Amino acid sequence: QVQLLESGGGSVQAGGSLRVSCAVSRNTASPRCMGWFRQALGKEREGVAQLYWPSGAETYYADSVKGRFTISRDNAKDTLYLQMSSLKPGATAIYYCAATYAGRGCARSIEASDYVHWGQGAQVTVSS
Repeated sequence: QVQLLESGGGSVQAGGSLRVSCAVSRNTASPRCMGWFRQALGKEREGVAQLYWPSGAETYYADSVKGRFTISRDNAKDTLYLQMSSLKPGATAIYYCAATYAGRGCARSIEASDYVHWGQGAQVTVSS
């Protein structure tokens, strides 16, 4: 079983920065891919970024966040991060950390259907 616990997020004005973190605990084989998704009120869940876990060898980003968001990990702390910069009001959403099962790596597209473990979410609010 893999458990994911998000923290961070909060409120910021447009143009500002925030970071969300995801602490990973498990008693099974390590997932091979971990990612961040977001879901705004009334909208579908959207893939934001993902990386190979625990190596971080490859990262993938949604076009809408490239150059502004950075996904990273700290293996010593078993923690996944999403650093968000130049935030826009459209980024307001609940941000979820997710992990695939042990046998599945990262696909080139960030799809919620590839993930089986989910955190409870962290609210990010960007005001104009």
